[in-house]
Amino acid sequence: MYYVLLSGGSGKRLWPLSNDARPKQYLKVVNKENNSMEHCSMLQRVWEQLGEAGIAGQAVITAGSEQVELIKSQVKEARIAVEPGRRDTFAAVLLSCAWLLKHGASREDYAAIMPVDPYTEGSYFETVKKLEAIMRESGAEVGLMGAAPSYPATKYGYILPGARKDGWFEVRGFAEKPDEEKAGALLKEGALWNCGVFCVKIGDILKRTGTYGVPEDYDALCAAYESLPKISFDYEVLEKAEHLAAVEFNGYWKDLGTWDALADQMSTDTIGNVVLDDTCENTQVINELKMPVAVMGTRDLVVVAAQDGILVADKSQTANVKAVASAFDTKPMFEERRWGTLETLDDTESQGQTTLTRKICIYDGMTSSYHYHEHRDEIWTVLRGTGELILEGTKIPLSQGKAVCIRKNQRHAVKAFHDFEYIEIHVGTSSGNEDINRITFHWDEIELSHIL
Repeated sequence: MYYVLLSGGSGKRLWPLSNDARPKQYLKVVNKENNSMEHCSMLQRVWEQLGEAGIAGQAVITAGSEQVELIKSQVKEARIAVEPGRRDTFAAVLLSCAWLLKHGASREDYAAIMPVDPYTEGSYFETVKKLEAIMRESGAEVGLMGAAPSYPATKYGYILPGARKDGWFEVRGFAEKPDEEKAGALLKEGALWNCGVFCVKIGDILKRTGTYGVPEDYDALCAAYESLPKISFDYEVLEKAEHLAAVEFNGYWKDLGTWDALADQMSTDTIGNVVLDDTCENTQVINELKMPVAVMGTRDLVVVAAQDGILVADKSQTANVKAVASAFDTKPMFEERRWGTLETLDDTESQGQTTLTRKICIYDGMTSSYHYHEHRDEIWTVLRGTGELILEGTKIPLSQGKAVCIRKNQRHAVKAFHDFEYIEIHVGTSSGNEDINRITFHWDEIELSHIL
């Protein structure tokens, strides 16, 4: 069986840390399962758990092209099925199965589809492994996994159980997020939290492409992706299916989709340069900024300070953060890439001219692409580390204190020999990621430009 991790959305419920460039699953604020004091991202935690379950080699992450570099920076060995646009989970499942078929799977193989960011324990993945056998035994169209509830939650959907079998049960139906009274009644019925895990036969699910006149081939499907409906797998498949089977997961599971839920999993009440005095109660503070944050006399608060903004919220109101954040139309101020990090310090536009100042860190041995800019000049000043710039085929050594000017249309790339940090200033009529014309990512090809 294959395992697909769906990674989509911008995760604005965790603003100001999460944004379009850094969705929630990539925030390094959760704890490793086997080390409660070491922080990692939700993706890194899940990938480590997949490895411990012995199934990472059969796993693929389905994500948009804008997330590829971020995934590679956190899980270098990950295989990625690139989604050409956001069409919700039904289209993402079709694309994932087409990618698997292209890369060695057969139409008779099964694929377990799951979110990329559950906060759970190792037994969760051992339970997922059971879905293939349940599919074969039951003959179900789709196999599901539900978590045994620990309280009458109102923020989760529920799977309603039907007839019980040996190790699995038939699915009678579903219940959307209920009110507290309804949730209590669902628990008495034996309903399970719907944790978004399901299993399909690859060939069967790909037959559905014909309904929309798109091909099963991965590359051709990508080209016709906009023809697929923008609808969830739940609505398009599960609610229309006549025969569904499910397995129960008895263990810890939580969706860390809001700040109050995430704060509950923090091993300490503070991250970053924070003073939280002993008059505070049930308060967690995360500070990504260089300046200190002091919090006194608070109760039931989450405080988050980041480059994109500052959040001070009562924990009971954190479900509304996404709506508040949607009112801000700003560019991400911090991005994590395959090669390092990028922090915007200033972005100014005046009389048609733009200046952008940002701090860039390139990790040991990593390289940028070979590219050029049509509408801006760049001035670099090296803060620390050593590296090498190839500028129009000429190699230029870089070290602390060195400065260089790169003019419009000059092809260039940089490689870090040791953690390499520099200030980059853009001056022109456009700036940032809007004016990048990439030639190649491969350093051996870039070095050829030096020879030629």
